[in-house]
Amino acid sequence: MSSSTTIRTTTLGTDGPVVGVVGLGCMGMSHAYDPSGRDDDASVGVIRQALDLGVTLIDTADVYGPFVNEELVGRALGDGHRERAVLATKVGLVLPEGGLRGSSAALDRNARPEHIRAAIDASLRRLGTDHVDLYQLHRVDPEVPLEESWGAMAEVVAAGKARAIGLSEVGVEEIKRAQSVHPVASVQSELSLWTRDPLADVLPYCESQGIAFLPFSPLGRGFLAGRFSGAQDLPADDWRSTLPRFQADALAANQALVETVKAVAERHGATSAQVALAWVLAQGRYVVPIPGTKTPKYLADNAGAAALTLGAADLAELDALPAPTGDRY
Repeated sequence: MSSSTTIRTTTLGTDGPVVGVVGLGCMGMSHAYDPSGRDDDASVGVIRQALDLGVTLIDTADVYGPFVNEELVGRALGDGHRERAVLATKVGLVLPEGGLRGSSAALDRNARPEHIRAAIDASLRRLGTDHVDLYQLHRVDPEVPLEESWGAMAEVVAAGKARAIGLSEVGVEEIKRAQSVHPVASVQSELSLWTRDPLADVLPYCESQGIAFLPFSPLGRGFLAGRFSGAQDLPADDWRSTLPRFQADALAANQALVETVKAVAERHGATSAQVALAWVLAQGRYVVPIPGTKTPKYLADNAGAAALTLGAADLAELDALPAPTGDRY
């Protein structure tokens, strides 16, 4: 796909802005994945290349880095690029006191209204903008009634600092509770061929309500793209090496999923990543996956999924894949 070609679009839910049907998750550019391979200049180039391709939903969070990911995105969107992007960030996850606990990268939750009010201003400073298009509650805080957190999120919209607000990793009842306070523009959760939990109730509810659904890790953290044949393929100090599905036995067992995806890809003259993303795109009208990458080649590959339409037989074959070996976390 050339840089002059832009991908097809949808809207971010019934009332949201127009976005490319594939977005870009920026976390891995400075957080968790291959930390020794960080290259901010290259990542700035990838974000701008994404905009050229029509990959306009750019997703970050204050905790990524922490803080440096927003600064990176802000740098990429400088020099007149901000108006080309639909910019999304998040609040609600924070570093624990004393820093991260070992390799688990365990984070604490803070969705107190006062924290949200301060965090949006800090995020806007780092991003170099006066508003974000989507401000997301990264996780519900069990210590704070959701209605209080969501009320503070609604204040951010009223103040003109965010155009819309969304939730992440929530169930239907939590979405309904939030809706009683202020409209929910989006829900972000993990969805891929090896994490299909939202298909049971969350995604159908979002579809019925015209709420955008933003799948993170739609490529199974790179696994479904066929990039890891074994644990030895993971970069040193990569967070994925701590996850159950990336342990040696689980990786070996899960290769069967990759083989099926690859077979479908070969029938279409496509890549495995494009098939995995096309399956996600087929799950709903307002489903906008946000695969992450810091590599121009993979960015173009992911964007190409927007042009791939899987047939009923392809979708049935992929739907029939077994559940993966190993938990998500």
